Amino acid sequence: MSGFFGVASKESCVLDLFFGIDYHSHLGTRRGGMAVHGNNGFQRSIHNIQNSPFRTKFEKDIEEFEGNLGIGCISDNEAQPLLVRSHVGSFAITTVGRINNLEELKDDCFAKGATHFLEMSSGEVNPTELVAALISQKDSIVEGIKYVQDVVKGSMSIMILTSEGIYASRDKLGRTPVIIGEKPEGYCATFESSAFLNLGYHHYRDLGPGEIVFMTPSKIEVKQGPGDKMKICSFLWVYYGYPTSTYEGINVECMRNRCGNLLAKRDDVQPDSVAGVPDSGIAHAVGYSNVSGIPFARPFIKYTPTWPRSFMPSSQSQRNMIAKMKLIPVKELIKNKSLLLIDDSIVRGTQLGETTEFLYESGAKEVHVRPACPPIMFGCKYLNFSRSSSELDLVTRRVIQKLEGDNVSDEILKEYADPDSERYKNMCEEIRRRSKFTSLRYHRLDDMIESIGLDKCKLCTYCWDGKEDEDC
Repeated sequence: MSGFFGVASKESCVLDLFFGIDYHSHLGTRRGGMAVHGNNGFQRSIHNIQNSPFRTKFEKDIEEFEGNLGIGCISDNEAQPLLVRSHVGSFAITTVGRINNLEELKDDCFAKGATHFLEMSSGEVNPTELVAALISQKDSIVEGIKYVQDVVKGSMSIMILTSEGIYASRDKLGRTPVIIGEKPEGYCATFESSAFLNLGYHHYRDLGPGEIVFMTPSKIEVKQGPGDKMKICSFLWVYYGYPTSTYEGINVECMRNRCGNLLAKRDDVQPDSVAGVPDSGIAHAVGYSNVSGIPFARPFIKYTPTWPRSFMPSSQSQRNMIAKMKLIPVKELIKNKSLLLIDDSIVRGTQLGETTEFLYESGAKEVHVRPACPPIMFGCKYLNFSRSSSELDLVTRRVIQKLEGDNVSDEILKEYADPDSERYKNMCEEIRRRSKFTSLRYHRLDDMIESIGLDKCKLCTYCWDGKEDEDC
């Protein structure tokens, strides 16, 4: 994932921008960047944040930056913001999203006169640079953003800094949020609403799907109104959203509490305590405890001073090792205990299996597992939520391959996604057996949607049910 933040202020924007971006650090692990515009024109800095926090890398930059307009990002992949000079003017650009037809759009740019793109170390084209090239094919920035929204397959939210103000655009189906905050000194635009709370801003409004606005220190001007169809990512609430953030009027922490409530209402086990896998599983576990009456406990604590983010570094084997090293047991709360463990999800199955193993090694008698979402059946094709290169990275698909062989039809997959089917029960039992859970019960999709509180037509649930953008 990635996250961005922008400020248009009557005063210096630098500190607000610095802290606003820093509050997105849970969304990315590789690059951080800031760009501001002031009396000296554009200033821009990008740093590698793989081994140290955003905050420490940019402390020197903020002493040198000056300006009242600025944008920045935390990125899990490409370097940004980029500085661009084109016939529509000079601008800085940062994006959040995923382009599934990147090669097609790159070739289209070449056909229309583009001579080259800078190649990243991965050998790929920087998606943000491609977006800038697409925008520059049109006669204005607004027309260019509209064009990008029309031609990109996937999702693409955009923030563009000019000398006059900031363009903010939410992706066509609103898969990720863009939220406007206001205070007397000006406005901000952000992925995470919690990023502006300690900076003195108040919620102004959420942009609608595909909406484009132009933000200056004194006003918000709508350049394109919102579309009437939304498919916001459900994982915002279940996993990668920050607990203090609110999207579409629904707070993440409150949703996770409701999620735990509904998990408890369908359950019949009586463990000694219920625990959440830090950090995103904790609120789910509190909700479960509140309804069930089973005490909430913390039988292991996450060591955060040097490993604050669970999905760093980029190597899967290193991530697994760090995930194991970060959790330190409280053996007095584990030995001879029956534990119920809630995690936000099971993706590959490796980390939760190792967590269960270390609980047994610490003396646990039973480990019951309750993921806070349904089984993940399909790799995300709209956001860079997962690094999975193949759907066989998903534990569900490996189990289905074992049970069915290589040729699995869409109809069979639908059965495995149905919590009332025999195939679903067989899949869950095999996952339970492999990971040595005492019992395993996933959150149902209908309950998860109820936990969020939006109509299913407004939610993307593709990774669980494989349903794309069909009309409801």
